[in-house]
Amino acid sequence: MSDRSTPKNIDEYIVAFSPDVQSILKKIRLTIRQAAPKAQEKISYKMPAFTLDGDLIYFAAFKKHIGVYPPVRGDEKLNKEISRYRGDKGNLKFPLNEPIPYALIKRLVKFRIKEHHLKRVASKRRRK
Repeated sequence: MSDRSTPKNIDEYIVAFSPDVQSILKKIRLTIRQAAPKAQEKISYKMPAFTLDGDLIYFAAFKKHIGVYPPVRGDEKLNKEISRYRGDKGNLKFPLNEPIPYALIKRLVKFRIKEHHLKRVASKRRRK
């Protein structure tokens, strides 16, 4: 993104990139929307985000990769599959010179939804 001002919405964020990166960002957005149809879109930390009972997932385009946040932990099989994409802080980096693993992103979103549900249930139990 050439101008580092905060975009007003995800559409505005996406159009700031080259057409090839726009295509990837649109598909990631659609993938997240399909996995979490009730999630709300927003811009947070100057990047696209989806919320559903709290922050669900963020994504952002960089010069050589697409970043996906926050770090995902807790599912051994999923952790193994995403290990090659892990960045320094556990965030995921999908290189732009490789096919983007959209099915994996969909699984990450579904896992995050499950995490949020379990936290909500645990929270309700503590209040009783």
